[in-house]
Amino acid sequence: MQTHGRGTMAIEELMTGGTVLRVTRWGEAVMHAETKPVTEFDDDLRSLVADMFATMRAAQGVGLAATQVGRDLSLFVYQCPDDDDVVHHGAICNPVVTTPTGKERSLDSTDEGCLSYPGGYQALARPDVATCTGVDPWGEPVTVRGTGLLARCLQHETDHLNGIVFGDRLSSRAFRKLTEQKDAVAHLYPDDWPVTPKKKTADD
Repeated sequence: MQTHGRGTMAIEELMTGGTVLRVTRWGEAVMHAETKPVTEFDDDLRSLVADMFATMRAAQGVGLAATQVGRDLSLFVYQCPDDDDVVHHGAICNPVVTTPTGKERSLDSTDEGCLSYPGGYQALARPDVATCTGVDPWGEPVTVRGTGLLARCLQHETDHLNGIVFGDRLSSRAFRKLTEQKDAVAHLYPDDWPVTPKKKTADD
């Protein structure tokens, strides 16, 4: 379920064009600090949204937070399938995520990765349903209810805006494995990736 005050067509207008930006990596300060709320819903904000969509496409991701392009704003974009393989897309400012409690709460432990720690994946248990409320790039209310990967995406991206990377939620052992995986392929990702594309391997 997805509701937008402006309708999906307005969001779709921001999903083309845009400039590919460098993806910020874990360890850079902006990735580990709480973001500022969006208060100006102007052309500059919508230009940033277009750039974030372009960057997410280039990096082949399903979600991207503003911190991942070096901006300390409470904003993320997504283009992600739900549990029924229906792809949802949008941009949410000042998001708040809620998940079921008590008997309604069910955890899904699935491999998770992050464009800001490319090449590493580890299982992380998260609620399999999530509802995200906020406003769109025009300041209109928006609500998204996600299942499956979309539920994980909504939680992952909102975490970013609170200064949390998913590695913070892993055990020490799982985080070591994640880092080993990332380090093993680090040479494939240029410093300005995805402005400069990932290097190809023999398997590509």
